Amino acid sequence: MSASATISRRFSLAEVACSAAAALVRSVHALITAPSLLFLATLTVMLFRPPDLQFYSLDRFAFLLLIFVVMLGVFLQRRSLRLTSRLTWPMLALLTLALSGALTQPFDPQTWSLLAAKFVVPYTLFHLSVFVFDTPESLRRFETFSLLVLAYLSFTAIAFLIGATGLIFPRYILDESLGIHIDRARGPFLQAVANGVTLNILGLIALDAFRRGRLRGVWAIVLLASLPVAILATMTRTVWVSFAGSAVVLGLRTSNRSVRRACLCLVVVGVIGTMGALLSAEMRTSLHDRAEERGPIEIRMAVYKAGWLMFLERPISGWGINQMPPELAKRMSDYHLQTFWVHNTYLEVLVEHGIFGFAIYLSIIVGLFRLGRKPSLSYSAAGNFLDKEFRAMWPLILAVYLVNATFVVMNYQFVNGLLFTMAGMLSAQNRRESDTQADVLAS
Repeated sequence: MSASATISRRFSLAEVACSAAAALVRSVHALITAPSLLFLATLTVMLFRPPDLQFYSLDRFAFLLLIFVVMLGVFLQRRSLRLTSRLTWPMLALLTLALSGALTQPFDPQTWSLLAAKFVVPYTLFHLSVFVFDTPESLRRFETFSLLVLAYLSFTAIAFLIGATGLIFPRYILDESLGIHIDRARGPFLQAVANGVTLNILGLIALDAFRRGRLRGVWAIVLLASLPVAILATMTRTVWVSFAGSAVVLGLRTSNRSVRRACLCLVVVGVIGTMGALLSAEMRTSLHDRAEERGPIEIRMAVYKAGWLMFLERPISGWGINQMPPELAKRMSDYHLQTFWVHNTYLEVLVEHGIFGFAIYLSIIVGLFRLGRKPSLSYSAAGNFLDKEFRAMWPLILAVYLVNATFVVMNYQFVNGLLFTMAGMLSAQNRRESDTQADVLAS
């Protein structure tokens, strides 16, 4: 090869390397200037990542990329890196407690996956949302994302209800070997209660969007009318009760006539949908069986009793994360089940992390409720997402989450991430108000 050819080849390789580097820089710059898009993309990946299953690791890659981009943006824009809030320390304490328990156990991928879904992911998204959703445009993107996810989950649930399984995506939702509740509308979570609580929370966000005119016309009618049918399709009593209760409570508490009428319509559509389902012999049998089913309740009571005895044995130190299922299997040999889950978030926290861990968890819940206090400044101006009316709805959103957590362990990183993302937005709004008040007093 001639010297000129060698030089030409080197220049070509250098050009390719420069082009690749320039493309990488442009991509990172685009992500830094619009981190909300990456944040929502990460939540989307988490939506399709069921817990406790050995799926792909794309969600972990997206999560780490989000952290890197947001922190790099904070550094380059020279923003104040204030990660502390009233919730930061109890979150850090509970995370440390769970992490110390995981480190003392033999390595188990499922244990670390659960640790991420219950603590690492939601607590990190809480703090990242402070830097990401700090403009009206980014808040609108989050609201639009919530409405799109609601439309998808409702469509999937209704398709399952009417037997149009060919329309369900992704296909793993129909895989009987994965997850539980294959006979119900369980969505990408592979668990009916998790699907139902997500539908309920997103439905409340949709009602708030309807109040402010962000959701209107045919889209509002179709989306809100499909919500009770999707809730019915979960075939889960807790979901039914929490949805009906949230619609009634919101209808009674709100001062907005449009929302009050919408809540009434939700209840009416739910009743009509139930009556319509009863006209079908197959659906009537399914609804009757779900309403009268006692077997799961008896098993759960036995699990609760065994779990309580486990707590009494180690009330201080706890048993450690993901140690309940194998221990319950030893104590409940009379029940021939493949796996034993406690199906109660609070009892699991109490058993796994002891009384101190449970006290920390309760302090986090109290802190979440405190975030809804109404600020007096323009950050919560009427007509904007997170305004005073939304803040009045925030305790109801938390109540939906907490009531359903009584009957399922919230190991679902999308559900947890969604809730703590909104909590981070409210925390950031409260901080801006406090800073503004401090500046006013200082001047």
